[in-house]
Amino acid sequence: MMHAALGIWILSAVVCVGRSHHHLGHDEDAQDTAADGSMSSFSLVTSANKDFAFHLYRKLAAHASSQGKNIFYSPDSVSVALAALSVGARGETHQQLFSGLGFNSTQLRQSDVNQAFRTLLQTANNTSPKDISEGVAVFVGETFKPEPEFLDTLKQSYFAEGFKVDFTNAAESAKTINSYVSEKTNGKIDKLVDNLSEDTVMLLLSYIYYKGKWATPFDPEETVDGEFNVDENTKVPVKMMHKDARVDIYYDQPINTSVLHLPFNSSYSMLLLLPGDMAALEAAIEPAHVTKWLRWKKPRQYEIYVPKFSIKSSYKLKGLLTEMGMTNMFGDRADLSGISAGQKLVVSEVVHQATLDVDEVGATATGATGVIITLMSLRHTPVLKFDRPFMVMILDRTTEKILFMGKIINPTI
Repeated sequence: MMHAALGIWILSAVVCVGRSHHHLGHDEDAQDTAADGSMSSFSLVTSANKDFAFHLYRKLAAHASSQGKNIFYSPDSVSVALAALSVGARGETHQQLFSGLGFNSTQLRQSDVNQAFRTLLQTANNTSPKDISEGVAVFVGETFKPEPEFLDTLKQSYFAEGFKVDFTNAAESAKTINSYVSEKTNGKIDKLVDNLSEDTVMLLLSYIYYKGKWATPFDPEETVDGEFNVDENTKVPVKMMHKDARVDIYYDQPINTSVLHLPFNSSYSMLLLLPGDMAALEAAIEPAHVTKWLRWKKPRQYEIYVPKFSIKSSYKLKGLLTEMGMTNMFGDRADLSGISAGQKLVVSEVVHQATLDVDEVGATATGATGVIITLMSLRHTPVLKFDRPFMVMILDRTTEKILFMGKIINPTI
């Protein structure tokens, strides 16, 4: 049977993305099992989201196409899009999506997941509406008729906006989608879709845009010319923001990593991680480290140097998600009958884009080998210089939800 391509394009632009709540129907017995009362379903979902963020990061870091390149993505955005897709998945396809996202089907029902994402999205969009915006959109082909319950769940739980487009006119449909994306990301991502297959019947998109101002800005007059050591043989010129002040620092001795905490003037923060050995940090890092860093950081007098930079990343995630066990949705065994019972659907690709801009005022995201720290002497202020590859996270320091994370190998590209 000819498969209609269900294009899932995931967009990230800086901050967070998510949504959920679900109306159960007669076909959803395969999706729902008894929930375990030992932890709240919301806590189970948020814990799984954190684990998924690091699981996906390790896959990105290990992938050949990412070797020697910057990594930046929004795990929150990817989770939202795949959770929304799982609303229409059935059978083994649904089980794989649940498992790949870290959800335990003996503890969580689809309705629990939907409600948790609904709460997360409501919280994000209501907390700092000027700083963060995230959401979901569904573009449906003019002749394609999705199940009303699927669309209703996306609208009620993921606050999805719906649009009709003519996918047979590839250029015009791409223009419509790109215009929507550009508007939602304030022009940061203006070309999410290049060309679409004539078999495309629906495009499910999650977007996230975050713009935060530092609680304590850097002084532009203190920004200096510097060098960034990409590797042992490569140096590139950068503008280094400089500050001599009391900043929140934590040195994690077991993994030989210095953590700089830079709060925005909201509940969000950026963490910058400078490891002695990047590979060791990437192998060890997990959600418990983030909890420890936020809890035990201490204000100390430091002289810090952080590069100004703007980066943009783009990924096709089909291969990585397949490696993570989500195989059926991309092939002949795909069961997306909750989206349309009358047609055999398959996911053609999952695309993710993200951007990050960091300057003296703050950071906008739509989207090492470590530095040795000089020991403090009684007469000298210690220096923390981000002039080698480092990891970065943008998160809500209250809930520890990770909006964005990545690794800066070369801040000039």
